[in-house]
Amino acid sequence: MREHKKFQGPKRPASIDGMVSDGRRLGVPTHRSYQPDRGVATPSLDSLVRREEGFHPIRQSTSGSLNELPDDEAILNEPIVLDDQGDKSRKNRHLGTKHHKHPRLRKVLKRGALLIGVALLCGAAYLGYKVYHTQKQVLSGGGQAPAVCDGNVPVDQLKTEGDSRVNILLLGIGGDGHEAPDLTDTIMIASLDPVNKKLGLLSVPRDLWVKIPGDGSRKINEAYYFGKTSSKSTDINQKRNDGIKSADQTLEAILGIPIHYNALVNFKAFQDIVNALGGVDINVPKDEAVHEVLWVENTSQHYTLDVQSGPQHFDGTRALYFARSRHTSTRGDFDRAERQRSLIVAIRDKALSAGTFTNPIRISQLLDGLGNNVYTDFDSGSIKCLYKEISEVQSSNIKSLDLVTPPSNLLVNGNIPGVSTLAPKEGLFTYDAIQDYVHKALRDSFLAKENASVAVYNATSTAGLATTQTNTLKSVGYNVTTTASLPTATNPAKTVVVDLSKGANKYTRNYLERRYNTSAVTSMPAGTGLTPPVGTQFVIILGKDASSTSN
Repeated sequence: MREHKKFQGPKRPASIDGMVSDGRRLGVPTHRSYQPDRGVATPSLDSLVRREEGFHPIRQSTSGSLNELPDDEAILNEPIVLDDQGDKSRKNRHLGTKHHKHPRLRKVLKRGALLIGVALLCGAAYLGYKVYHTQKQVLSGGGQAPAVCDGNVPVDQLKTEGDSRVNILLLGIGGDGHEAPDLTDTIMIASLDPVNKKLGLLSVPRDLWVKIPGDGSRKINEAYYFGKTSSKSTDINQKRNDGIKSADQTLEAILGIPIHYNALVNFKAFQDIVNALGGVDINVPKDEAVHEVLWVENTSQHYTLDVQSGPQHFDGTRALYFARSRHTSTRGDFDRAERQRSLIVAIRDKALSAGTFTNPIRISQLLDGLGNNVYTDFDSGSIKCLYKEISEVQSSNIKSLDLVTPPSNLLVNGNIPGVSTLAPKEGLFTYDAIQDYVHKALRDSFLAKENASVAVYNATSTAGLATTQTNTLKSVGYNVTTTASLPTATNPAKTVVVDLSKGANKYTRNYLERRYNTSAVTSMPAGTGLTPPVGTQFVIILGKDASSTSN
């Protein structure tokens, strides 16, 4: 008689998901142990079929009869498997057998995933709404620059030198709760060169005495105020547009460059944006250090600003008053303008730093800081392009410009009785020197990139015409290398432009053709006897019509 080995059962397994197995198969009542005895009647097939609770029959009889069961020893030698414990060998032998996780755990996981999904969806929807709502308030559209989204803009879209840059007028006002809330105490041109990846920040002093179209002579910081208050519209956004239009027309006549876009920012927006960024850091130069006690209009309290030279951190409040301080500075408003440019660069660097635009909380705070406190004539497409272009400009390629720092000290104190004013050195309302400086400092992107050498020859009997044209061309960014007159004046009626670059400098050619209202030829005209210097890429032979082409 065959002796049976005593069944010991499997070793007690480790805890799974907080449940401890006692060695019995899941689904088997706790008062029964699975220990078949030879003397016990053979269980029916129904009791061994797979149960929902997780009990799996491991093997069926190989005799072919469904009613025949394996002997006791064979049954005893089968392993007892808990569903939560995967067994590779069993999986390999029983392909196609489904294994279920604990139903309660599965429900918990499903519900948790659903809740997380709903939370993320709600958060994205809320942030999306804020973006949409803020965009409607901030991005009014209307501005336009040919090169804003394409550094390889088609030549036929560029009408005059400077069109390849993107010029943005930044206006800072006090806003509600401040004295004279619509006077623009910050006036700055941010000029982007998207081709050569450069940016210029040009400050215009608020005390410059100018002619405001339709309002006579006033300080330039009143241009926006006049346009807004004289607007016949009852819509606040249209009033802002009229104010911005007045500021644009005034500045374009002074600087000699087009203004493509505008951004109007009040004190609260500036403060909130800096706070939303977690503050900004500046290595303050010695001449920008400041100590001043300022009166805060909207709180009727004093604020003590103490900024030493060296690395400094600025929260929104400290940054705002650092940008506003001027009374204790050696150069007053000019030093303030320099601090404002430093803060603009710091804000730009922080906003573009890793993490700022991937953090939903900061994005939400930035949007809260905008709203009614910022107004622009960007549209959604151009603002995306500008963000991309500005993010590609290295901080070392950002140039700080003004009209008072030698050797470009172009302004003097005005002589308006009882009013602190500034005027051009060359005379009131005379802006030639200022425009010459601005054009050279903010050179056309494609003229700078191609830098084609130009020779200018006077073919008329008008004395000094070549010199006059050379000065004009240089002032708008051309690289004039030769200035001369023909040995014998032929007095042609039309100016001739010769392109010797073999098509390599298409943008320079386009600008010259438009300036002199002609189509360029590719070889020297017969009978001139000219042999331009080696390396010359364009030759201009001035005719009588050039005497009227001075700008």
